[in-house]
Amino acid sequence: MSDRVDEEKRATLRRFAALGAATPFVGSRSDREDDTRSDARDAIVGYLGATPGAHFSKLRDDLKLGTGETQHHLKRLLADGVVESRRDGDYRRLFPAGRFSEFEQVALGYLRRRTPRGMLIELLRNPTATGSDLAATLDVSRATVSNYAKELEAADLLSREDGYAVESPETVITLLLRYADSFDEDAAAFASEADSLIRFDP
Repeated sequence: MSDRVDEEKRATLRRFAALGAATPFVGSRSDREDDTRSDARDAIVGYLGATPGAHFSKLRDDLKLGTGETQHHLKRLLADGVVESRRDGDYRRLFPAGRFSEFEQVALGYLRRRTPRGMLIELLRNPTATGSDLAATLDVSRATVSNYAKELEAADLLSREDGYAVESPETVITLLLRYADSFDEDAAAFASEADSLIRFDP
């Protein structure tokens, strides 16, 4: 059983390491302790390239790493300036360094949360949706929608001046399209509907 788990872990690391290997980071090639550790660092870089804004626990679990192992590699990547982090409520979100603006990091943090992501997607689909409409569509309380709407407004992602309106919708759509596979089925469905709305260069 242990051999099977180890092999699954190695396969997962190698899959994401292939994405991260193209990103050089200081000291990682010359003094690697062994292939597993180098694969782990490459995998973290590759994973964050595909799933920017993930928090520690999600990264650890998706890559099938141990807590200490993840902490060790992230500490090194943060020190080397390959990865950067941003506090987001109870989470510390992780990003490839230098790739996203502050606004994009904040937007990705909210897009990683189910209800705010659902609100933004629904408002992009239906700009006239009311708070009650959002609550019904997302199967949450009206108070939950109101609380998140306040947060999104404070983060400059939502305007509440005349109903609800997504701020910088082109940026939000671009992030949803580019990273649709790292969200949920609704985001993937939205991407299939909206890929002709704006033009972007990945």
